[in-house]
Amino acid sequence: MTGSVDLNDIKRRMDGAINAFKSDIASLRTGRASANILDPVMVEAYGSRVPLNQVANITVPEPRMLGVSIWDKSMVGAVDRAIRESNLGLNPIVDGQNLRIPLPELNEERRKSLVKVAHDYAEKAKVAIRHVRRDGMDGLKKAEKDGDIGQDEGRSLSDKVQKMTDDTISDVDRLLGEKEKEIMQV
Repeated sequence: MTGSVDLNDIKRRMDGAINAFKSDIASLRTGRASANILDPVMVEAYGSRVPLNQVANITVPEPRMLGVSIWDKSMVGAVDRAIRESNLGLNPIVDGQNLRIPLPELNEERRKSLVKVAHDYAEKAKVAIRHVRRDGMDGLKKAEKDGDIGQDEGRSLSDKVQKMTDDTISDVDRLLGEKEKEIMQV
C-alpha cells in the first residue's frame, strides 16, 4: 500500500470482475441441463429484484429439462415472466406452483445467440474492470496532488494499474474465446 493507493485492493476488485464473468459464462449451457443456467435470472419479488434461487428450488430432472419449484404461489407469474425475459431463449411450462423448462436443441442459430450473450457478459466484465482502473487512477492523482506520493512514483504506480487492467481484460478475452469454442462445438 502506497499513500492512499492500494494495488492489492485494485487487483482484488479486478479479480472480482473476472469471477463474476466466469460465473456468468458458466450459466451458458453447452450440452446438458444445469441449474446454473438460471443464475442470471432476477425476479421481481416483494418490491425488489432478487435472484431466482431466492424464491424457488431449481432441479434437473432430465438431461434436457429443468424444474423450478416456486415456494410462494403468488410468485409463479413473476418467475415465469423473468425466465422468458432473460434472453436465455427458454419457454417455461407452468404446472401449478412448478415450472417445467424444456431446453431447446442447440441449433446453429441458438449457438450464435449464446455466443452473443457471452460477448455481452464479457463487455459487462470489461466495463467493471475499467471502472476499477478509473478509481485507482483517481486515487493516484489525488495522492499525487496531496503530496502523499511523488510524480515518478505516481507514474510508476499508474503504469502498474494499467498493466493490471490490460492483463485482466486479456483474461476476459481468453475465457470468452474458450467459451465461444465450447458453445460452437457440435
